[in-house]
Amino acid sequence: MNPGPVPSPARALALAARPRTLGASLVPVLVGSALAASLGRHAWSVTAVCALAALLLQVGANLANDALDHRAGVDDGDRLGPPRATQQGWLSYAQVAAAAAVTLALALLSGIWLVRIGGLPILVTGLVSIAAAVAYSAGPWPLSRHGLGELAAFVFFGLVAVGGSAYLQLDSLPAGVLIAAVPIGALVSCIMLVNNLRDIASDARAGKRTLAVRLGPERTRALFALALGVAAVWPGVTALLLPQARLAVLAWIALPLMPALARRLGRARSGPEFNRCLVDTARLHAVYGALYGLGIAL
Repeated sequence: MNPGPVPSPARALALAARPRTLGASLVPVLVGSALAASLGRHAWSVTAVCALAALLLQVGANLANDALDHRAGVDDGDRLGPPRATQQGWLSYAQVAAAAAVTLALALLSGIWLVRIGGLPILVTGLVSIAAAVAYSAGPWPLSRHGLGELAAFVFFGLVAVGGSAYLQLDSLPAGVLIAAVPIGALVSCIMLVNNLRDIASDARAGKRTLAVRLGPERTRALFALALGVAAVWPGVTALLLPQARLAVLAWIALPLMPALARRLGRARSGPEFNRCLVDTARLHAVYGALYGLGIAL
């Protein structure tokens, strides 16, 4: 265990929620709402409740991962990432698991209002999203243990979140939603790639076969660079294919952040270096997403 002062239970739970990466759940909601606004329909109340539900889902998944990875022996004393609440003994497994359950229940409750607006498609989407949040770390076939974490992030924090937010505003799924969602999902997957690249040694020891473990460090870095490349060119694709989103190329303002980030990840070997890359990838996702969404909405 890492030395240092023991945080209060509330602070420990806040750290277990991984606040620096929570933009991953908010950005796709903003992009989906921006797409709806570009088509003449937008309600801030719907955007706010969508954002709340998405945020609660991510926090619940993070808390579950904190507890379940410790129980499975994945988070050992040699991992390079920031200390985990359950691993450090700041909170018990039961406390963190209970917090995860309460958070996911709140996500379900917040989704009830959205179901009143969107009907059965949103009910199914919400239930599947909650199931996926749990299945990432738990169940008979945890997604994270079978190399599917990045794909799940792309689907649920890209396609599903952008599409669901737009659907709730428009009462239908616009044809351009898949186009708009691709770079957001790609950058969320980059966050996951950095996280799993950092933990590749401890995950391999614990038998957790993440995509990074399966690919190895160099191919994981290459995949990260490829995903950045997709995000780099995609605003042009969006502007070309969606007539109402010509200003999506505003996201290109964030392009100078990408080469330096790829180089830093290529050199990263220590925990602090990987953790800095993780924070910077989350920041890139937020900045890029905000610019991209603004360009679509204008």
